[in-house]
Formats: sequence, structure tokens, C-alpha cells
Amino acid sequence: MTGPVLAARPDQDLDSGSLLPDLRKPPITKMQLVRYAGASGDYNLIHTDDETARMVGLDGVIAHGMLSMAFLGEYLCWLAGPESVRRLSVRFVEMVRPADTLTCRGRVKERTSVNTGRRLQLEVWAENQRAVRVTVGEAEVEIA
Repeated sequence: MTGPVLAARPDQDLDSGSLLPDLRKPPITKMQLVRYAGASGDYNLIHTDDETARMVGLDGVIAHGMLSMAFLGEYLCWLAGPESVRRLSVRFVEMVRPADTLTCRGRVKERTSVNTGRRLQLEVWAENQRAVRVTVGEAEVEIA
């Protein structure tokens, strides 16, 4: 994976409505959820222990919502470079489970010129292997 991929794109590829390249993540693993629990400090057992998850009415463990948000943050850094990300806000709309494969996608909502280059308002989302959006949001990036 190389980036930032948007800097090399011509303006017509960044018009309102333009789809952005996808970033596909490997399948979610239970080990990844354990590691994320440690990194985030969120040790709620619904993310790491099937029995606990079932006791609260789930079919099994679910991924941390913030993990899919982190994937979208990675997506923005890949698209525009970490120094270019100005804002990211998301809503969690579906549960993510082990073995789900998430793909981060985006679309340009608006492009404006600024002193430093171009500012893009983006619609971003992560969807699972069934093309169900699990996390949706908006972002702003500035690229040279």
C-alpha cells in the first residue's frame, strides 16, 4: 500500500460525485480484537469472549466500533497522507464480527481550492463482504 494516492490524481477525478479507490482489509480475527482491546483500553468482554457476548444476547463476539473507524482513518491517510486529514466523523450502523472482511470506500462530496491546494469533503464508509455498510461518515482532507 502506497500513498498518498489522491495527490497524483487530476482535478476531474476529484469532482463532486467521484468515487475514490477502495482499501480492502484482511478478515477480522479474534486475535486482532484482543490486540485492539489492549491498544484501545476497551476490555469489554463482548469483543473477546463468546460466552460473555452470548450472555448479553449476541451470537458471539463483535468487533469494537472504533476498529472500523480506525480503518477509515487509515484509509484517509492512504488517500491523502496523515498530515492532510482535517476531520473524520462516523456513525456505527451494523455490527462487525470475526471473519468479516471490510472494504473502505469513499466519494467526493465537494472540492474547493485553498491556499495550500485542494480541500475535499468526502463521504466515507466501511462495508462488509456482503456490501452492507457497517460504519458511515464524513471526512475532510487537504491535498497539494
